[in-house]
Amino acid sequence: MRDEEWIMVRRPTVADLWNPCSSDSTSRPLKVIFNGPAKYWTDALPVGNGRLGAMIWGGVASELIQLNEDTLWTGVPGDYTNPNAPYALSEIRKLVDSGEFAEATAAAAKLVGNPADVYQLLGDIKLEFDDSHLNYDKETYQRELDLDTATVQIKYTVDGVEFSREHFASNPDQVMVTKISGTKPGSVSFTVYLDSKLDHHCKTNGESQIIMEGHCPEKRIPPQVYADDKPKGIQFSAVLDLKISKGNGIVHILDDSKLRVEGSDWAILFLLASSSFDGPFTKPSDSKKDPTSDSLNVLKSISNLSYVDLYAHHLDDYQNLFRRVSLQFSKSSRSVVCLKKNQDGRVPTTAERIKSFQMDEDPYLVELLFQFGRYLLISSSRPGTQVANLQGIWNKDLEPKWEYVYIPHYIHQTITWIVTGSVTSVLSSAPHLNINLEMNYWPSLPCNLSECQEPLFDFLSSLSVNGRKTAEVNYETSGWVVHHKSDIWAKSSADAGDVDWALWPMGGAWLCVHLWEHYTYTMDIDFLKDKAYPLLKGCGLFLLDWLIEGKGGYLETNPSTSPEHDFIAPDGNRASVSYSSTMDMAIIKEVFSVIVSAAEVLDKNEDDLVKRVRKAQLRLYPTKVAKDGSIMEWCTKAVDIFRLRTYLFDRQAQDFQDPDVHHRHLSHLFGLFPGHTMTIESMPDLCKAAENTLHKRGEEGPGWSTMWKAALWARLHDSEHSYRMVKHLIYFVDPEHEKAFKGGIYSNLFAAHPPFQIDANFGFTAAVAEMLVQSTLEDLYLLPALPRDNWGNGCVEGLVARGGVTVNICWKEGNLHRLGLWLKNRKSWRRFRLHYRETMVSVNLSCETMYTYNGRLDCVNTYSLL
Repeated sequence: MRDEEWIMVRRPTVADLWNPCSSDSTSRPLKVIFNGPAKYWTDALPVGNGRLGAMIWGGVASELIQLNEDTLWTGVPGDYTNPNAPYALSEIRKLVDSGEFAEATAAAAKLVGNPADVYQLLGDIKLEFDDSHLNYDKETYQRELDLDTATVQIKYTVDGVEFSREHFASNPDQVMVTKISGTKPGSVSFTVYLDSKLDHHCKTNGESQIIMEGHCPEKRIPPQVYADDKPKGIQFSAVLDLKISKGNGIVHILDDSKLRVEGSDWAILFLLASSSFDGPFTKPSDSKKDPTSDSLNVLKSISNLSYVDLYAHHLDDYQNLFRRVSLQFSKSSRSVVCLKKNQDGRVPTTAERIKSFQMDEDPYLVELLFQFGRYLLISSSRPGTQVANLQGIWNKDLEPKWEYVYIPHYIHQTITWIVTGSVTSVLSSAPHLNINLEMNYWPSLPCNLSECQEPLFDFLSSLSVNGRKTAEVNYETSGWVVHHKSDIWAKSSADAGDVDWALWPMGGAWLCVHLWEHYTYTMDIDFLKDKAYPLLKGCGLFLLDWLIEGKGGYLETNPSTSPEHDFIAPDGNRASVSYSSTMDMAIIKEVFSVIVSAAEVLDKNEDDLVKRVRKAQLRLYPTKVAKDGSIMEWCTKAVDIFRLRTYLFDRQAQDFQDPDVHHRHLSHLFGLFPGHTMTIESMPDLCKAAENTLHKRGEEGPGWSTMWKAALWARLHDSEHSYRMVKHLIYFVDPEHEKAFKGGIYSNLFAAHPPFQIDANFGFTAAVAEMLVQSTLEDLYLLPALPRDNWGNGCVEGLVARGGVTVNICWKEGNLHRLGLWLKNRKSWRRFRLHYRETMVSVNLSCETMYTYNGRLDCVNTYSLL
């Protein structure tokens, strides 16, 4: 062959080497579909680039695009210490020791602090079109969010002219883009302006630009206080830049604050926003940042880029993350992979699919919800942004849902007598650390989005700074501590509110588990050494000092609560403070285990901290099983006990009476999931008690609780009950008829508490992944909780297991058909045990090699990825 006949052939990729198991591998469109404009906020469609977010309503004659920027919060850096706390702590401990739990609960109110600050909104882009748009052809209206492109598109027809709008939020170029076009030349005319509920003013800048400048309140204030009374906090600026077609169209300035487009072929809106926030330790008044200049500089950096360029940058960035994982389910080999159509030939809307799910159990909707969770995480949490809060980054209120409003106890008693329940909060976007923030990041590692977890670790570093002061002053301990609720200022002290949720010093400890998890999935030893271990060390030092000598030689926590739950004390009074709750002990066991494991990797076994942790591990209260066979949530000082493995069965133990056995929290099952101290292999009897506990708790609850239950059942390898929880979440929630604490899904796929709370979206994605793949650093469990009748055929590609293994699995008629594995980390090889039903096979995996296995776990091929 002559030289000129040689051709270049690219090296095959994993996608080339992996052949899907299904004979029909047609991709289903991952789209959230509407056939009309949004009526409620939960009908609008979310876009985001991690920092900027928007909700697209899709109105015709008038359009509303609601905007968020993730650093807009009330407040300033705070003092999270209380010099009087040690005296109160001593009093509480004495009351607990004497069995006066109700009195200890009342005294514990002295340890709560000021309320956390509040996430704010940015404002709105408002578009007003010609009156002719009032008579649009409703049959032509389409509004959809394409998860594969992270783009919202709206189409409709007016007098034979098709109008379209495209919206996306670019992370690489830090701009939100809207393109408006019509099929008839000169058909695009509209007025555009900016608005906000915050103090602000708008002005035009040049011939095609609007600048909105404003500020957040320096202090949290009741909504009824007038805007002029609000002191200034974080400053913000939004810049709206407008481009129209050349040759056709003109732009007018109206009222020095609006732009009017007339007779254009198309128009493109660029929205940029910045704030003066300069970290959690800098007062807004001391910030040197100029939000308007920052926004204009970003605009200048993209001024030479076309719409096509910006969209290409956006797709390259987004799809690099999103397309790492694909998922397809079907009930049987005869299932049709295309979207079913209604009798009128129209593709059903997403709301219609949600409404019919309890009858048809459409597996495509499960796929869509799974990928929607990944989409939301990519859109709300990127390196350099703030953590995804209870609403991700999407919020329309000055007082977001779940934001605590302090109500004095005597008023609270009156209210709860009048109103069913005892809720003392108007439901906060502020990070809640007793399950919600952690659940937000559950899917990041198994679902191949480890970069999206970086904001959590940045936040944790800030928390440790303030938490060190709180630990030293409030509790006279070393290390650092964080409680149940925080904010952008890295609040570390107990929040204002009821003791059963506010007084919970385990928030930082739970978050520290994510540090080790990040290492186990990525095998990034530099991260473990430089980022994770210093934080783990500070957390471990606090926990060692927080533990005090108890009876029988045990170490105990006192005061202790089980998040947001009360008990009936032996004297008949309601209380929440006791000692050594099961969750306290489970989290401490997990953190201590993580410290020891990290020390082994980093060769720090002889460190004083590690030696102290090893000694303390032997003296922690074991998990206890009550007479009804369920795991005890609170620790009681019982007698006549005998050890069984690492937990206690107490013949005479009587857990405190539970006034709400169906409570939403599953705190006492932390050791099973997300923890690892309770496993089927090592503790089958205790796992049986966990199963009894789940039955006792029941299936009802808010969305996040339902998804925690799904993951717990999956960890027990119970596919039936795990799927029941998946199904339980997917029912339609009508915003006009919401039922508190009942869960469900809104029409735009936002998960409901109600109200909207994003953790269940992330929990759903994580739970489905847990049903398909589970792992340790040595073991890989394949399809451990697959509902064989409901997802009888399927294929998942790109999930990640601990040890840095990427996993592809295909199955047919409920049976494993094909498996693909390859290592992502730099290690030359790793040994794993593969588990599928009763089969266990040991394998050695080398880096940069893809291994494929058949349904019997025989290795059938290897491919070099070098």
